[in-house]
Formats: sequence, structure tokens, C-alpha cells
Amino acid sequence: MSTLHMKVGGMHCSLCTKSIDRALGKLDGVIDNQVSIAHEEVLINYDAGRVRPETLLRTLNDLGFAPRETDHDDTFAEEEQDLKNAKRIALIAGGLVSLASVLMILRVWQGASPIFVFGQAILAILTAVWPASFVLRNAWQSLRRGILNQDVLAASAAVGGLVGGVTGLIWPAFPADAFFGATTFILAFHCVGGFASILVHVRSSQSVRKLMDLQPEQATRLDANGQEEEISVDRLQQGDHVRVRPGQRIPIDGKVIQGSSAVDQQLVTGEPLPREINKDDEVIGGSLNVNGSLVIEVTRVGEDAFLHKVARQVAEARVMKPGILRFVDRILNMYVPTVFTLAATGGLAWSLGSWLFAGEPDWVRAGFAVLGVLVMGYPCALGMATPLAIIRASGEAAEQGILMRSGEAFQVLRLVDTIVVDKTGTLTEGKPKLTSVWAKEGNREDVLSFAASAEQLSEHPLAQAIITAASEEQVSIKEAQSFNALSGWGIEAEIDHQTVLIGSERLMKERGIDGLESTCQFLNQQQQQGQTVVFVSVNNKLIGAVALADRVKNDAKQMMVNLQKRGIRVVMATGDHLRVAETVGEQLGISDVQAQLLPEDKRNLVRQLQQQGRRVAFVGDGINDAPSLMQADVSIAIGTGTDIAIDAADVVIPGEKLPAVIQAHGLASNSYKMTVRNVLLALTFNGVGIFAAFTGLLHPMWAMLAMALSLTTVLGHTLLNRMVEVDHKQPTPVSTKEIT
Repeated sequence: MSTLHMKVGGMHCSLCTKSIDRALGKLDGVIDNQVSIAHEEVLINYDAGRVRPETLLRTLNDLGFAPRETDHDDTFAEEEQDLKNAKRIALIAGGLVSLASVLMILRVWQGASPIFVFGQAILAILTAVWPASFVLRNAWQSLRRGILNQDVLAASAAVGGLVGGVTGLIWPAFPADAFFGATTFILAFHCVGGFASILVHVRSSQSVRKLMDLQPEQATRLDANGQEEEISVDRLQQGDHVRVRPGQRIPIDGKVIQGSSAVDQQLVTGEPLPREINKDDEVIGGSLNVNGSLVIEVTRVGEDAFLHKVARQVAEARVMKPGILRFVDRILNMYVPTVFTLAATGGLAWSLGSWLFAGEPDWVRAGFAVLGVLVMGYPCALGMATPLAIIRASGEAAEQGILMRSGEAFQVLRLVDTIVVDKTGTLTEGKPKLTSVWAKEGNREDVLSFAASAEQLSEHPLAQAIITAASEEQVSIKEAQSFNALSGWGIEAEIDHQTVLIGSERLMKERGIDGLESTCQFLNQQQQQGQTVVFVSVNNKLIGAVALADRVKNDAKQMMVNLQKRGIRVVMATGDHLRVAETVGEQLGISDVQAQLLPEDKRNLVRQLQQQGRRVAFVGDGINDAPSLMQADVSIAIGTGTDIAIDAADVVIPGEKLPAVIQAHGLASNSYKMTVRNVLLALTFNGVGIFAAFTGLLHPMWAMLAMALSLTTVLGHTLLNRMVEVDHKQPTPVSTKEIT
């Protein structure tokens, strides 16, 4: 068993995934494949002894797609080039259809003329062999594999128009210029729609590249003599020693062999509080070294490193993400064969049927029926039904600060029955806050004053939380005469000629500070709630302690209540400790709490829920959430989160406004309803036109008029109807009543 994971450029609808799946499935040696239209990727499992990778790539190429390797630097440049090519094709096609429209107007104004006929013929042929040549090529490759898709329908309609036009040059009963004009219209609409589709895909997630940007490009390696040299991270090998100074990112996974420090791993693991690192502790590449100097022995390099593993998990999750057959594509699955059936039936009815019942075949009427049904059958407005609804919903979402980035989100978000929520930075603020102060003697202001005064020169996040709390409570903060950071332990400072020591219980015991037994009740109580306790001593006497924790956001409870009202199951998933997670779960009424999860564990949790038949949304903000965001049916990122999480998401909510998740759910539901109405309007025009063409009496000029009227009607319906009523006094409505 071998695996081929490729980007596949050129997919524009979920019928493309069906085409790829069927074409690959017919190859001997292909075991199974998974196709993601959202990220234009395919993952193929195959028997290397029966089929070669070259055959798989050739099959994708023959279908009109552009396979390439995933997540390499040149991939992104190639995607941008694809977008430029699609834009160029759309502009050329738009120019040709504009000229065709001018000729059509002149013909109506001045009457029939050979100039107009040959002008339309030249424009139709130019469109077919120049910007839209890929349509005919892709349609042929699909037909020879027995696949009916939108390319086949567009190509059939275009060929029908060309045949009608050529026939008209020989047989005046056929309006040649009208048939040629219809060909130009059909192919131009298809080219413009293709550009819009590629634009969405290219501008979507490039999260893997940003993920790897977290890893520093250079590292300070120590040679056998302890001399430093700057080298590329790619050159590091297992066993190398690397120095990491305060404020630098750790370049690679390893084990500390010298030094101690506080390491901020929030961006990588989601843990809100810095981790105290000492000798023999493991560290993760991409983490931030806060205040101490470390020497690290490299333990994992290349594909085994943490960030590389997460990147690989993100890439795999993109393809393994459950697909969805969009509403319009479900319609097209029935619509395409219906059009061909009616075209064939119309031709037979006015040829063979007319011969049987009237004694003479009506070849003109039969030709009009076949060609007219094919031309009228091209669903230009049907193809615009979903994009227009999405654009409108995206606009209204943007007014409220919600960014809807994926068309799939509008189809799936309304169906979500389970939401997996990250804790740190999503439900909580993602940074430590002072929660309580315990004073052994005197009052809490003295404890907080000494702690804040001593911490003034520290860059540690816990120190900043203490200083912030003292400032908010207007507690006196004095100037320190001296300051000494005890990496991995705490700090020592001189305040008003008194020695102040601040740090962990371990530091206090090492220094022989008396009175620790009096803190047992406070310490146990705070630790049970998952809080961090910092002790304060003055002149070797314990005076108190402060507790710090990552606090729950103010609107998190409100979001949980609204989700439960909608019957949506909520699961909390976090890399933090179980006791901390359970405490947050109790505060928010979340009973299903999963803690101490690695990025792969979170992704597997989402997959398990999906395998149970659930539609899963994931809400997160960190790098460790990226694989889960990719895996979920719908991914929602907090706007204050990392770029990587935001790029991996279908929906980005503003700042820290968690109730906007409910708004997004309502917008998705209403967008789907608008899509359904748009589709019904479009099908009304196409349906009436097809049955009119079936009579063999419909002039092809009506096909172009029907296209214009259909698009105008769908556009008007989209613009004149709002998705949601907005209360401008309360820009973030959260109740079910307000949203619906």
C-alpha cells in the first residue's frame, strides 16, 4: 500500500470530486481515495505493484485538473499563477461576450446582415478555441469516462450552439447569428464562474506555510569546545547542542541540559501559563523562552519535530475532512442527465415521431428541439445561486464583524449538532489574571504591594498579571533597589531595604522560609481550582500568597446557554490539566471535558465524533487547534487567535465576541434558505425555457434573453432580501429570537 497526497488545481464544484473519485476508482490498483474540494487536494491509497503514480497523475491531468505536490514553497506561487491565468481567461471571455452583445443589439436595431452572422461566428469560435478551450477538453475527458458534470453540460450547450450556427450558414431556416451568440454567452459565463471558484480556493487556507514560519530559520549551535556558531535550523542533527537566549523562540525540539527558564508554550500547546523549565525537561520548537538562558540537546529533527507533525496533521485533515455535496450540485446530479434526455427525446419526437404520425419527419423542428434544449439547459443562473447568497450573507456577516470564508460553511454550519470548543484563549482569556490574595498577617494590600514592587523589572507573564492587578486596585508600587531573577524559581528584590522573595513553594522551602504550613488550606483550595499560587516573603518571613489563573470570558456562559437552547452538544477540548479544565467546565455548565490533549488527540476526537454520524464544528484560536479546525465539518476561529488558526477556519468571529458563533449559525441557515429560493427561481426560467425549446419552435435569441432575465431575477432577489435583522444599538445580538 502506498499513498499519494497531491494538490489538485481546477476543482470548482462538488461534482468535480465525484469525477475524480469515479475516474480514479476505475484504475486497477487504486484502493481508495479522498478528495477535498474545499482545499483542492486528493489523498490516494494504491497498490504500487499494480498502478504507478505517473498513471494517477496522468488521469488527473486528462480530467483537466492540475495536480502538484502539497505545501511546498513553489505550490503557493503556482496557485497564484493559476489565479492570474483564470483572471486573464475571464477578462478575455468577458470582452468577447461584450462584443457579442453589441452585435446582437445592432442586429435588432439595423436588421439581419451577413456581417452580424460572420461577426458572431468569429466571436463564438474565438471563445471556444481561446479562453474556453479547457471547457471542451475537460468535457471530453469526463465523457470518455462516463462522467456527467457541469463541464459536460456547458460544452454540450456550446457545441449545440456551434452546430446550430454552422447549420444556419447552410440552411437559412436556422438563425446562425443567434446560435453563435448563445455559444459565446454560455462559454463566457462558464469562464467567469471558474475564475470566481479559483479565487475562493487560492485565497483560503495557507496555514501550513504559516505554521512552519514559527520555527526560527537560524539556531545558535555550540561546538565541542563550547564555541557558538549560527547555522540553519535545517542543518541541526540529533545530539547537537543549541543555546537559546531570553526572548528567543526555541528553534527545535530538545532536552534542557543547562539552565532554567520560564517557557511560554501557549501558541504551540495552548497552555495559558508559562512552564517552568529546568535541566532534563523537554521543550518544543516554536515555544518562546521568556527569561532564562538555556542550552538544549536536539532530540527530534525534520519530520519527527513537533511543528512538522502538526503541519502534516493539518495537511491530512484537509483531505480527510468529510465532504458535502452542495445543494446546487445535488440538483445538477439530476438536472444534467435530464437535459440530455429531453434533448434526445425532442429530436426523436420531431423526427421519428413526426414520421410515424404525420408521415414526414420535421428535421428543422427536430434540430431546433435538440439544440434549443441544450442551449436553454445551460444553468447560468443556477451556477450563480449559491455564490450570490454567500456573497450577501458574507456582507451582512462582515457588518457585524464576522468573516465567513468558506462556501461549505454556509451549507454545513446550519446542520451542526456538536461543537468542540478549545479552552485557552477561546472560553478563557488566554492570559493569567490575579484571582485572590491571602495575607498571613496584616492586610492583603501589603502583600500585593510587596509583590508588585518586586516584580516591576520582571518580564514573566505572572509578574505582569500581579502588577496589573495592583495598578487596578491602586495599591502602592515602590521602586526596587535591586532585582535578581531566579530562572525557573522566582525573583529576589530589595524594597525599602527589605529583602523580598517571590516564587513557588519549592523556592520557599529551599530558602528555609517559615510559616508555609499556614498556607495549606489556601494552597489546596486554589490548586483544586487549577490556579497557580505564588508565595511572598519579606526578610525570610512569609507574609502571604497570591493566586493566579486564566479567567473565563464574560460572554462564554451566555454562548453555552444559547447553544444548549438550540440542542447543540458542547465538548471542551484542551491541552491543559484535567483539574483546570473541569473547573472551567463546571463554571460554564459543560459536562463533557477532554483534557491534556495533544493536537493529534484533538483532531482524533473530532474524527471520532464524525464517525458517529455527527456534524462537528470546532471553535479554537491556537496553533495546536489547526489540525482540528481543518478536520471539523465547520471550523470557527476567534479573531484574537493566531494567524494559523484563522487561516485554517471557515468562519472567523470578531475579537472575543463568543455569542457571534450563534449569529454565524443563524446567518448560515438563512443563507441556505436564500440559496434554495435562488435555485428555484433559476430552475423556473430554465425549466420553462427547456420545455419551450422541446416544442422545436423556440428561437435561440430567447435563450440569451432568458439567461439575462434569470440572472437579473436571482440577483434582485438576493439584494432585496436581508439574511438577518440587525439591531444597530446592540451590534452583537445573541438570543435565538433576535437571530431568527
